[in-house]
Amino acid sequence: MTTPSVLDEAQLGHLRHWDNLSRRLPHDWSQMQGKGAGEDDFGSYRFQLAYMVYGLALTHRHRLPAAPGLFRPTIQRLIEKLLMPDVWLYWRDVSRGGMVANMHLSEGYHEEWDPVVRDNIMYSAYVQSCSLLHDHLFADDRYAQPGSLTFAHWSFFWGGEEKRFAYDRESLNEHLYWQMVENGYLGIACEPNCVFQICNQPAILGFRLHDAITGGDRADEVVAGYQRAWADFGRLDDAGHYNQMILEDSKVVAPNALQAPWVDAWCGALMNTWNREFVHENYPRQVADFLVPGPDGTISVRSTPAMNVMGHTVVNDTCDLGWVAAWAAEMGDRATLDGILAHADRFMGPTWADGGLYYPRNDAKTDADGNRTEIEPMTGNVLLGYARLDVPDGLHELYQHPWGPEHFTEPALVEVGRDVEVSRAEVLDGVLHARLRRRGAGDSDGEDGSVVIGRVPDDARVRVDGREVEVTPAEGGLRLEVAPGPAHDLELVR
Repeated sequence: MTTPSVLDEAQLGHLRHWDNLSRRLPHDWSQMQGKGAGEDDFGSYRFQLAYMVYGLALTHRHRLPAAPGLFRPTIQRLIEKLLMPDVWLYWRDVSRGGMVANMHLSEGYHEEWDPVVRDNIMYSAYVQSCSLLHDHLFADDRYAQPGSLTFAHWSFFWGGEEKRFAYDRESLNEHLYWQMVENGYLGIACEPNCVFQICNQPAILGFRLHDAITGGDRADEVVAGYQRAWADFGRLDDAGHYNQMILEDSKVVAPNALQAPWVDAWCGALMNTWNREFVHENYPRQVADFLVPGPDGTISVRSTPAMNVMGHTVVNDTCDLGWVAAWAAEMGDRATLDGILAHADRFMGPTWADGGLYYPRNDAKTDADGNRTEIEPMTGNVLLGYARLDVPDGLHELYQHPWGPEHFTEPALVEVGRDVEVSRAEVLDGVLHARLRRRGAGDSDGEDGSVVIGRVPDDARVRVDGREVEVTPAEGGLRLEVAPGPAHDLELVR
């Protein structure tokens, strides 16, 4: 698979924006609030945080494999935010049921504060897979430590005693596995009684990453069981789109009746991890139902009208355009992806702030000429950047070919100062190649414009722009101060 070795300005801008968001003060969700209330829809903080982690993981795995120091701190900060009560307290209410698919069962439910103990795979699988992505990509046991994934909340004003639930990657992975087994591998529910195909795919990715770390084979077991369980119902509905969910009590399947783009796109992009042939076979016909050609080669995505339920119009973020972009990127459909990105750049207000690129929320559906302008934080903060940074079959390759121990012996940028932009970092024929640009002369947080090169062979030499330079010994390797100005090409040679 051919992948570009140098990131462009837009890709660098998305990485910077994710880093900027990761550095927001606790409980500051500026630029991340969508239309929905209660953090229980598709644009919620948990999805934005998780897919920033996924996007960073894909970029590290496929584009900048020799820059762990660029990605590791950001992923850790995002996981820290993912554990905040702001992100998971919705489950206290959703766990009680009362929505149309489970209100007939709600007398048997109770208020549940532990956000991963039952159901809620739309959150628990992201905590599981993000922590395992971190530990796999950085050969680390950070989230294997007891209590490293702890959900805690206490308020002076309400709630009584502190609610505290301690997990780690091992206990959470084990817990989700047994929930899968106990449900006949059909999957774990999101809302009570509702087992979505989409939300069980991240858990399967998590099982695969756990296997890569521990040497197990649970992912293969779960996939085989999942295939058998869904064979009775079919992954696709009668129109050839992905079935949305199955109701646990009645085993009635809910199709993608409205042909909502997010259903097919989200499911297809994630299921490509383990079911590539099936997903690719169905993609061209499915995606054709959603695309809207625009001027000058731009492509938009239609959305279905908002549902009316119990006399109320459902207000939420569908993220249709963003998910179709991410799906097209994973499928390697460059024409569709380029068309969607061109539409976003022309009609959706691309904005640069603090070196980061994003598309701000806009609730207006179209402009005066009928071009789609509606965009949600999930799409504008995360999914368009995710799509720009993914490579064809990016998730599939991450799943099927995880890094082995040999990767972690190669030289790499193990620390990257806040002011350093990395557009290339890879090892070719034993030589570390990096392209570095100094953005400034340090910032108010005291961070600098240096990098640390780790895993350095004894006889290695550092060249910058073709000339050998002196470097400073540092803990874990060699420290290089990056000079301001244009990008510099670094090589570590022997």
